[in-house]
Amino acid sequence: MAEPMTSALVRLLIEKLVSETSKNIAHYKGIGAEIEKCQNSFKLIEAVLSDAYQKEIASPPVKVWLNDLQHLAYDMDDILDGWATEAIRREFTHDSEGMTSKVRKLLPSCCTNFSPTIKMHHKLDRINTKLEGLLKQKLEYGLSETEEISRPKNDNRRLQTSVFDPSSIVGRQAEKEALVQQLLLLDGEPRDKNYSIIPIVGMGGVGKTTLAGLLYNDVQVEDHFELKVWICISDEFDIFVRSKEIFVAFGGEVKEEHNNFDKLQEALRDHLTRKRFLLVLDDVWSESREDWETLVRPFYTCSPGSKVIVTTRKDVLLKKLGYNSLYKHLESLSDDDALSLFALHALGVRNFDSHLSLKPHGEGIVKKCKKLPLALIAIGTSLRTKKDEDSWKGVLESEIWTSPVEGEVIPALRLSYHDLSATLKRLFAYCSLFPKDFLFDKENLVLLWMAEGFLHQEIRRNSTEECVGHEFFDELLSRSFFQHAPNNESLFVMHDLMNDLATSVATEFYFRLENESGKNIKKMKLDKYRHMSFVREKYVAYEKLQVLEDAKCLRTFLATLVGEVESWGYFYLSNKVLTDLLPELPLLRVLSLSGFKISELPESIGTLRHLRYLNLSQTHITHLPEKVCNLVNLQTLILFGCYKLTELPNNFLNLKNLQHLDVRDTLLSFQMLSEIGELKSLQITLSKINIESESGIEIAKLKDFKNLYEKISVVGLEKVQNAIYAHEANFSQKKLSELELIWSDEPRDSRNEMLEKAVLNELKPCDDKLIQLEIRSYGGMEFPNWVGDPSFLHLKHVSIRGCKRCTSLPPLGQLPSLKKLVIEGLYGVEAVGSELFGTGQAFSSLEILRFDNMRGWKKWSGAVFPRLQNLEIIGCPNLVEVTLEALPSLNDLVLYGCPNLVEVTLEALPSLNVLTLITCDSGLLRSLVEVASAVTKLIIWDISGLNDVVWGGVTEYLGAVEELKMSACKEIRYLVKSDADAKRRGGG
Repeated sequence: MAEPMTSALVRLLIEKLVSETSKNIAHYKGIGAEIEKCQNSFKLIEAVLSDAYQKEIASPPVKVWLNDLQHLAYDMDDILDGWATEAIRREFTHDSEGMTSKVRKLLPSCCTNFSPTIKMHHKLDRINTKLEGLLKQKLEYGLSETEEISRPKNDNRRLQTSVFDPSSIVGRQAEKEALVQQLLLLDGEPRDKNYSIIPIVGMGGVGKTTLAGLLYNDVQVEDHFELKVWICISDEFDIFVRSKEIFVAFGGEVKEEHNNFDKLQEALRDHLTRKRFLLVLDDVWSESREDWETLVRPFYTCSPGSKVIVTTRKDVLLKKLGYNSLYKHLESLSDDDALSLFALHALGVRNFDSHLSLKPHGEGIVKKCKKLPLALIAIGTSLRTKKDEDSWKGVLESEIWTSPVEGEVIPALRLSYHDLSATLKRLFAYCSLFPKDFLFDKENLVLLWMAEGFLHQEIRRNSTEECVGHEFFDELLSRSFFQHAPNNESLFVMHDLMNDLATSVATEFYFRLENESGKNIKKMKLDKYRHMSFVREKYVAYEKLQVLEDAKCLRTFLATLVGEVESWGYFYLSNKVLTDLLPELPLLRVLSLSGFKISELPESIGTLRHLRYLNLSQTHITHLPEKVCNLVNLQTLILFGCYKLTELPNNFLNLKNLQHLDVRDTLLSFQMLSEIGELKSLQITLSKINIESESGIEIAKLKDFKNLYEKISVVGLEKVQNAIYAHEANFSQKKLSELELIWSDEPRDSRNEMLEKAVLNELKPCDDKLIQLEIRSYGGMEFPNWVGDPSFLHLKHVSIRGCKRCTSLPPLGQLPSLKKLVIEGLYGVEAVGSELFGTGQAFSSLEILRFDNMRGWKKWSGAVFPRLQNLEIIGCPNLVEVTLEALPSLNDLVLYGCPNLVEVTLEALPSLNVLTLITCDSGLLRSLVEVASAVTKLIIWDISGLNDVVWGGVTEYLGAVEELKMSACKEIRYLVKSDADAKRRGGG
């Protein structure tokens, strides 16, 4: 299936061959005839590619012809890229030497001092000879010009996504209800454990993960479990790594001692003690009972009723654990549900009532998809814009259904792949470099596509390669080639079967070196591979990668990993890979050494003149070699997490094509970075700006960072002596997703309240992208109007901390997407009321609310919090009155250090499951339990005035309580009335 990649590359070559650079080179080096011949041959071949694509399915020779053509196209592209690179380098050289524009006009700098003309002739002759051979074969195979099938234009397709939405799930209701009941039971199998296992077993694509997701997000399930975590296991069943993942996901804090597996298991055991948890282990492949028992060993201390959902294609492990009769395999959808799901994705409705002529074809396609949800969704989405019978009939009668199956690739998925445009096919095939269960970052994947040159032809007017790349990713997402990651809404995953499909279409151009395939790599012919990746291991020896010395044509050298990046992991790469191997790969465009404990890069890195993407994130480098500045094609440089990096090379401004520089969590000074801000196309991703001068004038230099985006923390704002400096920073044009604004917590007498308010007012960011905002130690008495402005449509998390002078809160209730709000250390606030809510409906999305260390706070009155699930009030010693209308969704309530709050006035708390009171009054406990009849877990500690009489009244409302924790309540002698009665009878 080389055609899609080939057609895109051939089209690009033709454009380059007719470009001004090629014409100038041809003129000055006398190779015009060769270039024109090459151009004409590629045009003749391009005309028959559509026919070749149709015939390659059934004709192996045509498939070989297409592969040979693509190899030749790669070779030609490397030659042209070398010429273009030399042109750029010569231009920079002449600029640095002060060559006048008049001289440049007489002699184009891009066309001087090239490689000898004889060498150019030789390369082009070799290309043209091979092209002649391909043209002869074209005639032999009967390839002819055919009209390319036009694709209906539908710009809205690019705006659609496949965000998990239970209402879009068809069927599975019976399975879900049965499993929900199992999850809510306090017992289960095995009966000798506090936790039980819920298996979901079935073939790939049948919907195991979707069903697990339905269970995971069910309201009853959410309310039932104290802790809830989703972990994707896959075939990498490393007990130590997975145990640490589970510990971190459950909220554990990893310490140095946890590098010892025994200590890690002890910590996990202690963390889960007396807690009821739900753990989803998705995509389990392991068959080892011993490994499984080691993994779950710490779970024995949990509360009864804890559950582990296991999704798996194989039931070998379950049988070893004795689950022979306790589960059944998840079957394909019923005929009606399968047809309904297909209609939903193909027609946008759940039936064929308005498209009766298409129904017979739809039924046939559903049957050929074997009623597998993944296949139905993929094919259905590919037909979304096609309502004519011929298109549907063409899918139903395609030869792909009967062609040989490659591995576990489902024919329906290959059909959905064939419906993609040539560029989308190329972008999808590139994803074969990433292992199963890899977490894709959309932004980084687009930068990789850019570096490989896949997006160059697709640029439209008033757009950029990056914007186009994002649109293409959204298109693949909408067609289910990607899915949202279960535990991280900003990342994406690819279904195992889609990964298999990508691997099958990538053929001999992409190579993924798996950890277990090292033994076989020497038997492979690597000289023609263009793209290579390998999964990071603890130690990567030179011998593992030495065979790549023969892969002279390699464009991609990519270190990947499975799962999220963890700061506690160390990986080591042989220094010989850097010094001996990389210089042998002169055509590299992408180089990622992310996560390896590398302290220094060799100067030879500067010889990789084609390089566009260099990822050195989370390495230990202290500096970059000066020769890095020779990489004139470099577009992306990622230095994130290089916590020892203190300086950039002297000639860094030579990297005029640099578009993305990520320097988060480095020691590079803001002053140094401000000096490179003049690179006109550069987007810099920072993590922190420290204002150090006495006047704070350096904040104004942010105006030069026109493309500053993502997350930034501005520290030392108390030093800004004039609000004009903040105004010049032009924050309103910064499309940030996370913003921290931090003043010093110095004594309040030295602070200028009016100046600080003016400065904060000028720091309003662009409201298009902002998701998270923190304001810390601000010295004003009130907030400017933009804080809480409903125009921030995407703002989800707000923290206001240490603003001790503030006497009132901003109208944060008007933020439509706000999910988490933390108010901490605002000593001057005495009352919280309507000013927080604003006008109209308030806090429509808020789920978590925390007040902490509010020393002056006395009164809280407010309206409804419709979605609030978690409320914490901590360290508020003067709070005496709380009057709220309703908290219908509140699940977890914590009051800690509020000794003067005797009672609260509010309606029933129908959803409250967990109630925690520490260092509070017994009257507060009594008033809460009276309106919270659903509490199942009660934690009380140091409750003043709680004696046997008061406790007896409290227990009347604890009928649903399953778990009680009590400490430092010294006036109570008996937990239940029967104990007191027995004591009295014994004494009489």
